[in-house]
Amino acid sequence: MLARGLSLLDAFLAGDTELGLAELADRSGLPKPTAHRLLGELVEWGAVERSRPGHYRLAGKLFRLGQLVPRHRQLRQAALPFLEELHATSGENVHLAVPDDGYTLFVEKLSGTESMVVGSRVGGRMPSHCTATGKVFLAWGGRERLRRVVDAGLPRLTPRTIVLPGLLHQDLERTLARGVGINHEEAEPGVSAVAAPVRGARGEVVAALSVTGCSQRLDVERLGRVVRAAAGALSARLPALAAGR
Repeated sequence: MLARGLSLLDAFLAGDTELGLAELADRSGLPKPTAHRLLGELVEWGAVERSRPGHYRLAGKLFRLGQLVPRHRQLRQAALPFLEELHATSGENVHLAVPDDGYTLFVEKLSGTESMVVGSRVGGRMPSHCTATGKVFLAWGGRERLRRVVDAGLPRLTPRTIVLPGLLHQDLERTLARGVGINHEEAEPGVSAVAAPVRGARGEVVAALSVTGCSQRLDVERLGRVVRAAAGALSARLPALAAGR
């Protein structure tokens, strides 16, 4: 029964803010009567709320629980000064992301003061193969992670999205060589981004910092150096945090 209830919550992972009963039942694979009954229990517990008749959205209790995840909370707190510096330097949207299966999960975002609005949001996920942060996770994440992403399919989000495994492999080799992941209008038309890896105490890539903005004015080469410096400084800070200093 718990697994069935969680499958209803999983239905929101695609990024929808509101879903109807029929859509929830379809995505979870549950019969409508079962989905309706379980949704009533989730509403009572505080995980979801009724947005309008027959429609549901996630409720604040899940947000409060999410803020208590120690690894993400500590990482976000450590990264915030570096994100703020990137934000002030670039004037663009800046992100902190972590790998989440075949996706990149955004755990913090500062919107640019003069930049265009982009579709990312805190708690939102995007496919790894077409995002700058996701390419960081694929490039440094080993063959198994890349294999899982390729086997799951490479959906096309824009005309520039890389959907052929061979071309993606070449792009990830370039990512390793230059030390940053670059997304040029592959996730959203007119939007580009550059991201750099954040390393943990053992040298493994645990997160990524990125700068995102309008393709026509985003200086990827200059900002690539800036974001690499910020990610390197954050990486140097993480072992001290892990040791409790």
